[in-house]
Amino acid sequence: MNMKTKTKILLVAALASLLASCRPEIPMVNLGIDEVYAVERMRALILHPEFNGDAYVWSMKASDGSDSVVSTERDLVFCSADTGEYLVRLEISDAENPYVHETRIVVWEEQVAYSRYISRVYEYRPAPGQFVNEMPEYEEGDTEADMLKKAEESISGANDVMISLGGFGGYVTFGFDHSVVNVPGEYDFKVYGNAFYAAGNPNPDNPNSGGSSEPGVVMVSFDRNGNGLPDDEWYELAGSEYSNPSTRHGYSITYRRPADDKPATPADGTPMTDTTYVRWTDNLGREGYISKVVYHTQAYYPEWMPEDEMTFSGTLLPDNAVDESGNGSFFVLYVYGWGYADNHPNEAEDKASFDIDWAVDASGSPVRLPCVDFIRVYTGVNQQCGWIGETSTEITRAEDLHVEDMTDY
Repeated sequence: MNMKTKTKILLVAALASLLASCRPEIPMVNLGIDEVYAVERMRALILHPEFNGDAYVWSMKASDGSDSVVSTERDLVFCSADTGEYLVRLEISDAENPYVHETRIVVWEEQVAYSRYISRVYEYRPAPGQFVNEMPEYEEGDTEADMLKKAEESISGANDVMISLGGFGGYVTFGFDHSVVNVPGEYDFKVYGNAFYAAGNPNPDNPNSGGSSEPGVVMVSFDRNGNGLPDDEWYELAGSEYSNPSTRHGYSITYRRPADDKPATPADGTPMTDTTYVRWTDNLGREGYISKVVYHTQAYYPEWMPEDEMTFSGTLLPDNAVDESGNGSFFVLYVYGWGYADNHPNEAEDKASFDIDWAVDASGSPVRLPCVDFIRVYTGVNQQCGWIGETSTEITRAEDLHVEDMTDY
């Protein structure tokens, strides 16, 4: 290596160090686009041009020297899982003042290695269910902050302590110590649950895989405002049932806390000790109950919640439970194809993993997200399965598939 090359490398390194020392967590360019930026990998850089135009085209040079369009939005969100230098070209179309600008982005390795696992739980708000107040355990006097901490302790890092989301709509929101990058053509993250395939089935003629599948809808969000909170726009990952005619988008349900002195209505000869325990109504004009079963005697309504009503909204998936016995003794919860948490066993890697490219907006239109900072999982069905109880999504942990697993090192 000659002296000129060494000098160039040192200058680039010095520039990267200078930019790193003064950049915010998510750099936001408000006064124009600079010629050079430096950013850690798996950190978002937002480029915002000050020039108004009729159209914006951002392109990036590929390894073969060709240019590929990466965005036609005014702002470019850049986020890379790999280190290196990237040449970005912006063309602004304007009848009077067209503009072309090239920017070089230097991406370097993080100073402290990222974790593959959840680092923080931002929200834990389960709907009523037979495992609520047990997973995690509620103790007298616990506040919402206490239960949030318990949920975080259960599923963060390499922990595998299950938490329950209760009936339809109950959710948990979590994130990592970095942005999860949307790598084209690859699954981006995995969510672990407790789904399993049945060892046997009274109906051997049913060709579908089933057992205990309690599918949870998965949503993602990018921290566009840079405040570190999950208060930006959310996008659903459209799984296999998104366009199913029986799927209900914009569904809403309200649960009501049962009175302490409510008389029980057991189903004689069954493990159901109260078939009218937690009442619910929905925006389809229906009503029903989450039954109480003998195996779980604690309160099913979240004890730490001060409100006597809880309302949840989202996408309602079709029922997936079938009483294959015909007498209520053997329910099989059949799997959906793909795209839901706690749907297939964890060993089914491609079925328990998720691609950010599945994201759609509220109208169902695909959106391009270079990376996401927050992931939300909520129970996607409103279903009572006799003595088995309500269908409730459970999760144990999540992983960023683009970060190396260092637990064995």
